[in-house]
Amino acid sequence: MTHTSTSFPDGFLWGASTAAHQIEGNNVNSDWWRKEHDPAAGIAEPSLDACDSYHRWEQDMDLLASLGFTDYRFSVEWARIEPVRGTFSRAEIAHYRRMVEGALARGLRPMVTLHHFTVPQWFEDLGGWTADGATDLFARYVEQCAPIIGEGVAHVCTINEPNMIAVMAGLAKSGEKGFPPAGLPTPDEETTHAIIAAHHAAMKAVRAINPDIKAGWTIANQVYQALPGADDVTVAYRHPREDVFIEAARGDDWIGVQSYTRTKIGADGPVPAPENAERTLTQWEYYPRAVGHALRHTAEIIGRDMPLIVTENGIATADDNRRADYYAGALDEVAAGIEDGLNIQGYLAWSALDNYEWGSFKPTFGLIAVDPETFERTAKPSAVWLGGLGRTRELPRTSA
Repeated sequence: MTHTSTSFPDGFLWGASTAAHQIEGNNVNSDWWRKEHDPAAGIAEPSLDACDSYHRWEQDMDLLASLGFTDYRFSVEWARIEPVRGTFSRAEIAHYRRMVEGALARGLRPMVTLHHFTVPQWFEDLGGWTADGATDLFARYVEQCAPIIGEGVAHVCTINEPNMIAVMAGLAKSGEKGFPPAGLPTPDEETTHAIIAAHHAAMKAVRAINPDIKAGWTIANQVYQALPGADDVTVAYRHPREDVFIEAARGDDWIGVQSYTRTKIGADGPVPAPENAERTLTQWEYYPRAVGHALRHTAEIIGRDMPLIVTENGIATADDNRRADYYAGALDEVAAGIEDGLNIQGYLAWSALDNYEWGSFKPTFGLIAVDPETFERTAKPSAVWLGGLGRTRELPRTSA
């Protein structure tokens, strides 16, 4: 076995990602907060204080910067900024601006996500993304974020994983409980069109705030792999769940690639991983090569000139050695993509912290452990290793 390295391209983003609802705590005006406290929703546990990062964001940034990371992706919470329709909180806007300035002061380039799964309760009550005027309401919120992102923010993500938003809407409309054994539910077509329209309106609003901002959105890549004879089935299955959202990014400044595992497709549709496959705490197949497949497929759909940023990639595990092994395998794939001429401009791990994973704190994705009682942060060995790569500016390679 030989060990080589690939140098980062100039300006390469090297960081970790979080989402407001998953780390801030007490996001009481969001749709998810209401859902967490509704017995009928069947949520295992509520977010409550989460990681208390609303108050401890400086600690989080200090730790990431000290580890060697150069970039931090975090989201702003629409339900805090506009808790009541048409009422915008100057204090919350100032809070998120302080986070931007705090990141810059620590040498962390902020990537700001404007929507990461949660919406204000009033927006959900209107009917959500498919309600009359929803696109304009989202664009107005983006415009109100001008003081946050207008200066010093080079990258903005409009909407995180829109394909999953459409999938969840389809699941809600079908009345089904939970996901199938493999693959994803059918996305809601109306929500697909609505979320794409909202993204395009948000792109226009961001560019009006500052045309120098590089804006795009991030896609949940499922790495659909066709079994023999199932190529056409795979294309038909993948298109509404993934490719239509990649295609909607044409004209954007970049596209975010987010992958964790793979989904095999047979003649009759998705095929579960074998019983003896290694699985993570989310019960996904352990498959570090996923990110390489996702990068190549995204480039195939949207063109090799489009800048690609890995905005999420990681593993839920209690074994930090397996976490480090997963990242090593994933980075081999990133390095191979760079060597093959893909326009890969960054890699941000999911996630910076052990956080609230949409119903439970048990799936630990974090590079940094968080004590649920004291909120003390402790960097795991994988964080020290991964952050250190940001200092060397070299991507490790392992080949047989």
